[in-house]
Amino acid sequence: MKKVLLKKTTLSNGETLGYREREGGSVPLLLIHGNMTSSKHFDTFLEKADEKYKIYALDLRGFGESTYNTRVEDIRDFAKDVKLFVDQIHLKDFALLGWSLGGGVCLQYAALYPDDCHHLILISSVSTRGYPLYEMDELGRPNVNHRLSTREEVEGDSRIAPMVTAYETKNYPFLRAVWDSLVYVYEKPEEERYQSYLEDMTTQRNLADVYYSLNSFNLSNDHNGLKEGSNEVQNIQIPVLILYGDKDYVITQKMTREITVDLGEFGTYVELNKCGHSPLVDALDQVLHEMNHFLNKKEG
Repeated sequence: MKKVLLKKTTLSNGETLGYREREGGSVPLLLIHGNMTSSKHFDTFLEKADEKYKIYALDLRGFGESTYNTRVEDIRDFAKDVKLFVDQIHLKDFALLGWSLGGGVCLQYAALYPDDCHHLILISSVSTRGYPLYEMDELGRPNVNHRLSTREEVEGDSRIAPMVTAYETKNYPFLRAVWDSLVYVYEKPEEERYQSYLEDMTTQRNLADVYYSLNSFNLSNDHNGLKEGSNEVQNIQIPVLILYGDKDYVITQKMTREITVDLGEFGTYVELNKCGHSPLVDALDQVLHEMNHFLNKKEG
């Protein structure tokens, strides 16, 4: 098994980003994690991915080992951090992989810097049109006629405020219950690994800011119910692999269809069988198989 080193680097904007670097390999691959996680959640991926890959797994600003000196306003703040990181370590001609929130960051990155990466892999990704947050009615159902719009509304939301409290109090049973019901619907990590994931979740310092940014994110050419799209998706003209679990309770089929529609001929959709929102746990072998097949087309 290749050794994985935990490193840090300070960017020109004053933020320090933690990252994991797997030794060896010659095919550069950069991994971007999802919400409520960090690069730590890529541990099994780092253990099992083909040794030909030179892998870097980044902690976004406000997650894991990274600082959170300046609050993020939108997803492009994360993408700009990634750009500073890529330039700082002199990463060239690489593939970019993002899970959930990380998928949105990767899409924004590819739109802003279309010449940097040659392939994009989205795992259970947020839509090109964002992740909508609606006001909840008295029965706990989303009121699709009232989408949250301000940071204050998001911070006070009945789903987000308890999560922030759970982070602050290190309420691991509460976090476990949330993940068991929404994410680990097929398989679960082995116990020691699961506990380390739960502890890692509480390192996040920007939960409400992330949801606020995702709610307004829109690279498409359509209005998403909150704002007009930037149409930056037209800048993404590289092959994109779209992986989606058949039982994802976090990302809807509608969101995934939006990605495929907006990317058009550049997107390739693959459904993962018996898989929820954590393909890294439920379907890692499928993910690695599809990724290898996808990236091998470039090498072939």
